[in-house]
Amino acid sequence: MTRTNGSATVKAKIDAKKYARLLAESLPAVIETEEENDRLVAIAQQLIKKAQQRTPEETRLLKLLSHLIQEFEERFYQPRTATPREVLRELIAANRLKQSDLLPIFGSKGVTSEVVNGKRGISKTQAKALAEFFHVSADVFL
Repeated sequence: MTRTNGSATVKAKIDAKKYARLLAESLPAVIETEEENDRLVAIAQQLIKKAQQRTPEETRLLKLLSHLIQEFEERFYQPRTATPREVLRELIAANRLKQSDLLPIFGSKGVTSEVVNGKRGISKTQAKALAEFFHVSADVFL
């Protein structure tokens, strides 16, 4: 581990016994459950709060915990892609619009309602018009 001291980089010495004690206390391992993740996140947060008072051993443990947490969360929390309808509804809400504000795009209240409520899909022409209206890519509606 290195610390920057002015223009020079100094290698911080790790005390193996202190580091072993920290490992024994925290018991880091490949995370398999949300409970294990929560436990290690709590330990990492405590170490983060120590900031400048953190020892080299604690900094090394924090790096290990961060790696384990990141690996678990990338595996466990896979974001799903929003459907075109969900994107449309979110954009309507975020822009504080009403369905009637989209009448020029869909042509009628009935069609607008059916699209917003998922009873009808969004055509390519409508996707292009929505993209222009909301200043986003048409791909989010297809």
